[in-house]
Amino acid sequence: MGKIGLIGGMSYESTGEYYRIINELVNKRLGGLHSAEIGMESVDFAKIEVLQRQGKWNELEMIMIELAQRLEKAGADCIVICTNTMHKTAPAVQGMIGIPLIHIADATAQKIKEKGLKKALLLGTQVTMEEDFYKRKLIVEHGIEVVIPTIEEMRLIDDVIFNELCRGVIDWHRQVVINRIIELQAAKGAECVILGCTELPLLINQKSLNKQLGSETAIPLFDTTNIHAEAAVNFALDG
Repeated sequence: MGKIGLIGGMSYESTGEYYRIINELVNKRLGGLHSAEIGMESVDFAKIEVLQRQGKWNELEMIMIELAQRLEKAGADCIVICTNTMHKTAPAVQGMIGIPLIHIADATAQKIKEKGLKKALLLGTQVTMEEDFYKRKLIVEHGIEVVIPTIEEMRLIDDVIFNELCRGVIDWHRQVVINRIIELQAAKGAECVILGCTELPLLINQKSLNKQLGSETAIPLFDTTNIHAEAAVNFALDG
């Protein structure tokens, strides 16, 4: 079994989900008392969030590179950044380590293509939705058309992520509002939804969406937390 190196804490709510999912998947595949071999570097998210807000991505790259190198020196066989937004630093990180960085957008795109889908609504932090680092990978490398909400909707979703979900606050009224955004985009031709923030699956899920839209075949959701964790397990067990 390979050792998975997690860079977490962004936020601790979703990082806990990574740890749980990875261990559950390893145990499901290997049985008995098996669990995953994991190394973790976890940051103080308050410091990271300030640098994000200030646009100091060079500093953020240096932080992430240092964390990844620590994990590599500690015996990790791969690196998993437990957040979508911080994948803006992924190219710089991969260039400074000798082990694979499992990119969350690559893993998600593969699942979308397996379903034969070509047009996705991307939900996440405002940085993830607005900037090109995530969308470009989906569009250029995987041929998936990407649509995003309106600026007002993006600001709402960003507020829900940072001021509620990252703080462990689940307001189920927000679920209804975001599901409505999904419904409107589906009516415009979006074939699926990427929950492109690792906190969003704490609030949004396929069952609630199907129920609200009154359909068992509502637009499919792709939970990036689960997908990324599964990709890490597949690498650790299969190489």
